[in-house]
Formats: sequence, structure tokens, C-alpha cells
Amino acid sequence: MIFYVQFYNHGGSVDLSVVIPAYNETGRLPSMLEATLAHLNSPAIISSRTYEILIVDDGSKDDTSVLALKLASHYPQSDIRIVTLEKNLGKGGAVRHGMLHSRGHRLLMVDADGASRFEDLEHLWKSMDKLAPKNEPAVAVGSRAHLVKTEAVVKRSLLRNILMYGLHTILRIVGVGDIRDTQCGFKLFTRRAAQKIFPAQHLSTWIFDVELLLLAKQLSIPIVEVPVEWHEVAGSKLNIAKDSLQMLRDLLVLRGNQLVGRWKAVPL
Repeated sequence: MIFYVQFYNHGGSVDLSVVIPAYNETGRLPSMLEATLAHLNSPAIISSRTYEILIVDDGSKDDTSVLALKLASHYPQSDIRIVTLEKNLGKGGAVRHGMLHSRGHRLLMVDADGASRFEDLEHLWKSMDKLAPKNEPAVAVGSRAHLVKTEAVVKRSLLRNILMYGLHTILRIVGVGDIRDTQCGFKLFTRRAAQKIFPAQHLSTWIFDVELLLLAKQLSIPIVEVPVEWHEVAGSKLNIAKDSLQMLRDLLVLRGNQLVGRWKAVPL
């Protein structure tokens, strides 16, 4: 509880927090972290922006935490923290934990697979500068919608594409159909937005992104969708059949609880 109180009351001590949820990511984390730090430590960025990285090991069964600690030791000049959760909470739970323990004025959630090009953070950053020049509550959402007819998406499995189109149809009913890509794991929040959204988050499963965006809408927090580059990376933990059914169930639970007022964000 004390950490959450500090999160509410603390104004932030670094410009950017990068929250990386990781579950059994010994294979994909090294290259992703290398690309992340190459950008953050580039002369143009390091001279104007301070940062921290939080790797949240979501109860992995492999040596993700051990590897993360080893990788962090290679970058002594960087502020890298590794959090190991005792049990698997789900991606949404890991992200929430990282966000509520971050110290940044702006907070980025990014997947450990390296599918999103990390340099595209600058596109989100510039859009955020326009949307919230004084770091007012705001969210910048990385979007792959512009890639729908490109090779990056066409080459995905038929089942994944069917899921994508079906999900978007349901999202129109739920209330976030105006956001063309809710599921891209590359989202930037101002601290004031994160302080309002993440304490009210309930879902920890794959569909948690939708809840975050619905909460932002409930709180009248502006959202901007920003095109980013993306490529599919082998090793996804998504089980198409099982997780599709769980997504549908969670969407119904989410919308039902919000409609009856059980789950709602309370402005701080």
C-alpha cells in the first residue's frame, strides 16, 4: 500500500519509465532490451531525457529474472530494476504492478518480444507533447492499423487475422470502436493519466488494454492513436482458441460491471 500512496503523491523523478512485462522471455528479452537501450542511450536522447526501466517478471517458470539481472549488469550507467512476482498474474497484472511502482513523468508499456520498433517512441512522444504539453492526463496509443493490408499483417496466420477483425467488431459494441488498434503493446501515459487509470484496473488477462482505454474515456482523458512499425515475432504466448474465448468472456464481464457501476474510475 505504501508504494501506491507514493505513486499517487509523488510527482515523478525521471522523464520516462519503461515498463516491460515478461513471462518466460529468456529467448526474446535480450535483443529487445538491447534495442531499447541503444535508443535511450543514443546521444540525441540521453542528453535530453532521463529514464528508468522496470522489467516485471510475471512469475516465469524459466530464468527470466536471472537473465534480466545479468543483462542489467551490462549497462551499469542505466537505471534498470527487475521485479519478480511470486505467481503469474497475467500480462495486465504485470503491467499494472510496474506502472504503480514507476517514477516517470511519462510511462511507457512495451512488450518484451521486440515486435514494436522502439525508436517509434519518438512518434508517441511528439504526439504527447501536442496533446499534453504540461503532462496533463493523456494517453498515446501505438497503432498497427496502417499495416492491415501490408505484408506484416497479411503474413500472419489466418486465425490471428480472423481474431483481429472479430475483436474490432466487438469493440465497437463495447465502446472503443473509434480506436483502430487497442491491442498494440506500445502505449505511453502521462503520470497524471496513469495515477487515475491503473488503480481502477481490474482485468489482468490479454484484454486489459481495452479496460485501460475505457477507463480513460470514462475519465475524459484524451487518447491519440499513433502509427508505429511492427513485425510478428515467434514465441507468442497467445493460444488462439483458448484466449479468444477468454477475451470474449472478459469483455462481457468488463462491460457488464461498468454498466451497473461496480467497476468505475473515480477522479482523483
